[in-house]
Amino acid sequence: MSTKLEIDLDRSSPVPLYFQVAEQIAEAIRRGDLTPGSRLDNEILLADRLGLSRPTIRQAIQYLVDKGLLVRKRGVGTQVVHGQVKRSVELTSLYDDLRRAGQEPATRVLTLEPAPAEEDVAQILGVAPGAEILRLERLRYASGEPLAIMHNWLPLALVPLTAEGLEERGLYEVLRAAGVRMRVANQRIGARAATVPEAKLLAERRGAPLLTMVRTTYDDQGRAVEHGSHVYRASHYSLEVTLIER
Repeated sequence: MSTKLEIDLDRSSPVPLYFQVAEQIAEAIRRGDLTPGSRLDNEILLADRLGLSRPTIRQAIQYLVDKGLLVRKRGVGTQVVHGQVKRSVELTSLYDDLRRAGQEPATRVLTLEPAPAEEDVAQILGVAPGAEILRLERLRYASGEPLAIMHNWLPLALVPLTAEGLEERGLYEVLRAAGVRMRVANQRIGARAATVPEAKLLAERRGAPLLTMVRTTYDDQGRAVEHGSHVYRASHYSLEVTLIER
């Protein structure tokens, strides 16, 4: 069902009409008047109701699509996307953060297998290069939308892990339940363009911007218990940091 918007245009303003339309739709999304999944009137109806040309409406909608607020779906129309996941930079599991935020996390385990440790990962985990470690790859969803591709490497004998268990709970929850006491992590955040396989898994276009996070987590004895390299859809995910003056 389409949602009818009240849009007030100032035709004497130097602000372009497409931008006035886009900003008022964006504000309706921020207020919660347009909830995730809400459909907009099609371009013809919206243009007719506002007395604007279709190219003007199309430009406004494309502006919001590019900002990650709207999405066009064949056979469905233009919809409001699910709200961006905002996550504090803390030693927490993405799964648990999503659950607390009401984002309905879900996980698809792509790989869970022993593998020889490459030199860089071996050094991080404190094992010999080529020694067997556990390699884990997951696709994480939030409210039904693909959000992140997560790669983790763990010491092989740390805890027993199953695909079923990791699809029901986050990795950190599983580790803590097994008695692993995680205390500190080193983390590096960056950005890059999506590869073709990543874009396909995340329902993004090739080259779409992704946030990257590389993290190594240590237990209370100072031992590395997991190393992770993850990518997140920049249109759906952001990290928040609190800065304190010293």
